[in-house]
Amino acid sequence: MSKQKVVVYGASGYTGRLVCEYLRELNIPFIAAGRNAKRIQEVMNCIPGIETANYRVVEVKHEVDALAKLFDQAEVVCNMVGPFIKLGQQVVEACLKANCHYLDTTGEQDWLLYAQSEWGDKFAKQKLLLSPGIAHMYTTGEIAANICLETPGVDTLDILTLWKGLPTISSTQTIFTILKANWYYLEENKLVEWKPGQSYEVNVPGQHEQTLVLPWGGTSHPVWFEKDPRVATCKVLGGVFSREVMQGVIEAQKMIEDKIKTLPLSEQENALSAIASSVQGSMPPRENPRINKSVDSVYASGPLTRVHCVIYGNCNYKQTGLLQAYAARSLLMEKPKRIGLASACQAFGHRNLLGILRNFGLVMNPVVTIQN
Repeated sequence: MSKQKVVVYGASGYTGRLVCEYLRELNIPFIAAGRNAKRIQEVMNCIPGIETANYRVVEVKHEVDALAKLFDQAEVVCNMVGPFIKLGQQVVEACLKANCHYLDTTGEQDWLLYAQSEWGDKFAKQKLLLSPGIAHMYTTGEIAANICLETPGVDTLDILTLWKGLPTISSTQTIFTILKANWYYLEENKLVEWKPGQSYEVNVPGQHEQTLVLPWGGTSHPVWFEKDPRVATCKVLGGVFSREVMQGVIEAQKMIEDKIKTLPLSEQENALSAIASSVQGSMPPRENPRINKSVDSVYASGPLTRVHCVIYGNCNYKQTGLLQAYAARSLLMEKPKRIGLASACQAFGHRNLLGILRNFGLVMNPVVTIQN
């Protein structure tokens, strides 16, 4: 029996289960890890065909030494335990200690910036990949952006990423965590802070109805493209299709600015966690491809060039699970295209990532329009 060289940490959560599902489909042995072995096994038992998987369940404390001991048996860690700005540091430190590649699904720009400054060089020195944010809302849009950048002459990216569905418990906690952070976009090769409370009505490709969106924490894209010589400016808007949910986020953001940011940091964390739990305290239903759709749209422009790329998809959490599993599989088989801090596209190639999403029926062929 092949050894399990991939650890899915936080395997009992909604996204962790999906990563395990796709590791099984890709025939990759894995360790399903977390703080409660009984709960993890209950979740594993619900995965179709799990009896054909090469896996084991491990209970582990959320401490650097305990995690490093577990990771020492592996080569790749897929970390599902967020919010990452609160809980990610121990996992990254344990990966460095155990000489493992690190992947996560973060939507927290402040975590990405912190990881860049604190660990990017350390991972590169050990020839390891540090890749936060391998997930639909960041990677699929990044794929579309890179397709646009295949056309020479563009230097500005205007990105829109949307999905239809309910956020998971962990995602909801993350949403409320990023509301207290500063958000940045890239303008002329410099990170510029968004003004608090901004929201926008946007036209969505493929439908007549407009949708309400936010800068959504700034997202990962401005950080990934900050040092890309092809890109000078990158702005991202996003959210869910539900106007009611988006209005609730806007109201929460205003309340945080007015009432919570004045509290001590420890009290801010507790208040935000309590609000998030009241909004989403249970597991959402499994995604239905007829209902849970996604749209990633990128307008790329330059002085004399215009490119528009749209990727229509479904089941954004399934996209996330598959992207994580594919990234882990790739790292077991070959060196990444880049070490240290790198995005999914930088580490594995945007066309390769698009191919795996297409193979599993999660996205349509991109619709690309070029004017030059």
